[in-house]
Amino acid sequence: MYAVLCGNECEMIRVLLFSDEPILARGLTAVLSNTDQFELMSMCLGTAKLLEVLTAEKPDILLLDLTSDVTFSVLSELKKAAVDTKVVLWVHAISTELALQAMGLGVRGILRKTLPPDLLIKCLQRVHEGEFWFEKALTDSFLSAKRVSLTKREGQLVSLLAQGLKNKEIATMLLISEGTVKVYLSRLFQKVGVKDRFELALYGLKNLTTGHGGLERSPASDRNGVPETAHTQDLRSLFLERPSVKAIAPSVRLNKFS
Repeated sequence: MYAVLCGNECEMIRVLLFSDEPILARGLTAVLSNTDQFELMSMCLGTAKLLEVLTAEKPDILLLDLTSDVTFSVLSELKKAAVDTKVVLWVHAISTELALQAMGLGVRGILRKTLPPDLLIKCLQRVHEGEFWFEKALTDSFLSAKRVSLTKREGQLVSLLAQGLKNKEIATMLLISEGTVKVYLSRLFQKVGVKDRFELALYGLKNLTTGHGGLERSPASDRNGVPETAHTQDLRSLFLERPSVKAIAPSVRLNKFS
């Protein structure tokens, strides 16, 4: 039994689902109803509502569908709002970079949507007990990933570069000269091992997004020509996945957390 006994009552493990696909909530409800351990307390469609529910309800587990709304910064906010809630990402696929960033924020599991219901339940059970749930192919890819630490300023620059900003726009956003931006870029090319700003932007984009979509740049600009939606995110490192790493395989490896 994985339910928590409290007196003569059985306290269910409460699961909160975030997804933009309502059909997933019905399927998850059906799966959880076959157990005496879990209950789907509610489903959230937007990140603002999700933060509100996390703060007020404090669920035991957050099953987070990796939609285009779930960025690195959103994930960071969620973890701050849900200190005692264990987060599991529900994905079709995820890159090594994004998985490592998620782990760094305290995500306890990454679960593929293609796995059968019994493994979904097992994942939730193990995570609730204090274990991690990451597939073997994914954890193997962690070992071959290269991590490049960034200063706060370098992280801001890569973040803005990934949003498509030009040197002049980046300089305006960071309140530095355009020449200083060029110096930073030159150093970053050598540090990361890329040959141009395009490759650096791609690495930044991979590490900043945790959904299927990218960072969008609004056509609206202020009087200095800087997009109104441009903002920096807390990117303090880049994880560079080597080309030889294979896609996630069906096998699963569980790592005990103590």
